[in-house]
Order: sequence, then C-alpha cells, then structure tokens
Amino acid sequence: MIPRTQQAAYTPSWQDELKNLITCPKALFEALELPVEHLASAYKGEALFSVRVTRPFLARMQKGDLNDPLLLQILPVQAENKEIDGYSDDPLAEHQHNPTQGVIHKYHGRVLLIAAGQCAINCRYCFRRNFDYQSNNPSRTQWLESLDYIRQNTTINEVILSGGDPLVLGDSQLNWLIDQIEGISHITRIRFHSRLPIVLPQRITTAFINKLTSSRLNPIVVIHCNHPNEIDDDVREALCKIKQAGITLLNQSVLLAGINDTSDTLVELSEQLFDAGALPYYLHLMDKVKGAAHFDLPEKRAVAIHQEMQAALPGFLVPKLVREIPHKPNKTSIF
Repeated sequence: MIPRTQQAAYTPSWQDELKNLITCPKALFEALELPVEHLASAYKGEALFSVRVTRPFLARMQKGDLNDPLLLQILPVQAENKEIDGYSDDPLAEHQHNPTQGVIHKYHGRVLLIAAGQCAINCRYCFRRNFDYQSNNPSRTQWLESLDYIRQNTTINEVILSGGDPLVLGDSQLNWLIDQIEGISHITRIRFHSRLPIVLPQRITTAFINKLTSSRLNPIVVIHCNHPNEIDDDVREALCKIKQAGITLLNQSVLLAGINDTSDTLVELSEQLFDAGALPYYLHLMDKVKGAAHFDLPEKRAVAIHQEMQAALPGFLVPKLVREIPHKPNKTSIF
C-alpha cells in the first residue's frame, strides 16, 4: 500500500491518462456539471461519433458552461444528425489517394502514414471522423507494407505520421517506426501531426525528445490548437521542451463558428503560441465533413477575420488562411 503522503504526490503518467479518458456523454456531463436536460441531445450526436476526451483537457473547461469554447469542440449534439448538401463522409476524397493500406499520398514529395487508428480526443469537426480505420488498421505488418511503398517511391523525401494521433503509440512502437523510416535513404524529414501536446502534454517526455534529436531525420512537430484557453502551464512546458530541443514546432488551427471565429481570439492564440515556442502555420477553413456543418463559416467572413489579424499582428504571427480541395496538388490559399 502507498503511504498517504506519497498518494497525495502521485501524478498520473500519460499512459494512465489515456486509460482514464471520458468516453460517454453521461460522464462528461457529470464531470462538468452540465444541465442534464441537454444529455439526450448529446447521446444522439454520440451515436455517430463517440465521445473521447482527456481529463487534463477537460480541466481547462468552465464547469456548467455549455458554450465553453473547449467543450464545444468535443461535445456531441443532435445537430450532427442533420443531412446537409455538400457535406460528406470523405470531404477530401482521401479514399482515392490510399494506394496501399496505411498510406495517404496526395502531395508531391511527402506521404502520410497512418500511425494510429485513434486519438486521445475526438474533435467533433474532424474530417476523418468517418475514415475507414478498419481497412487502415496500424500494425507492424501493415507498416511494413506501407514502408515498402515509401521505399519504392524515391520522389518522397518526407513522411508525415498522423492517424488518429501518432503520439498515442507507446515509445517502443513509435521508436521502431522511426527506426524503419530512418532506414529509407531518400527520406530526410519526419513530421508528426499531433493534438497530444495540447490535450495531454505529459506525453512530451524526455525520452521522446531524445529520440527525435538523435535521429538522422529532420523532425517537425505540428500541433493542433484552436483557442488560447487550450494553453495552460503544462502545455507551455511541453511546447518549450520541443522548441528548446531545436525541433521545428508549428501550429495549425481550424476556424470554427462559435469557438474561435473572432480576430481577437485568434490574435491572442498566435501570441500565446509564439510565447510557448510554436509558430502559427495554417488557419484552415473547415473541411465539409458530414456531422459538422454547424461549425462552418462563410468564406467571406473567414477572409474578414484574417484581414483583421493581419492588421493586428506582425506577419510571422499570421497563419496562412487555407482550404484543402480534393485532388489539388497543394493547400489552396484564401485571399
């Protein structure tokens, strides 16, 4: 038995936190003391896309506030059941760029490798909320097939680990995968697209940093943060670790109605990110995925917000406003 004094000092590991996620609407409502009359609506949305959120991220939400900007990103609602023209299960037509299991190859010179089939948090606007992870189920056997595809295509020089979220993998799996990619001579960069430095900053361990800095590959970490309230002291510490190790650290956000659709919010986000060591990179117009239409904004409004940001920030703190259009060879800048 652990003595009481030691029990009080115990801090859960990132692995423990992943085992202790909130995974149902009732638990979410109880933890945040939300009005119970909205629970039925949450269950209707949850039937299409499950609830999944870390407790460190939950702790940054305001109890009792259904309009909390962090809560709105993970709270299922009945509106997700509406069928709206122009919104689909695969808004980026990724199934047409899936040449072998576990690989999405859309752009010249770089390829996305599905490293994990789940995230630590399910964002309700996720463009892969309906992705076929059963056919792209990450495992060493599948990774070897994916790596063969990359090995045979010498035009590729960058591998992007995504999913799902690659940082939900344990160190042994992740290190094995990095080692395999290092063994492909024409790969020079490895990029991680991850929400964990924001929603579970404890994942940014010394061991993870050491693995990246000891690699022959040039590492890039792209985080996903949408609102300044997502950044607390633990997040700042995690981001500073990455930055201080000399690893390129970028952020991409999604422009979401009712969450971050004001220039004041996004200006503050850029300032806080830069103070923590991350450079604002992309501000995405939302991909038109089925179930998330209530988050979408007209392009004209997005351009106006971006122009207001340009007037308030130095150029290096203004993320590029972009939209991803299926079959285009690159992200499309919005002016």
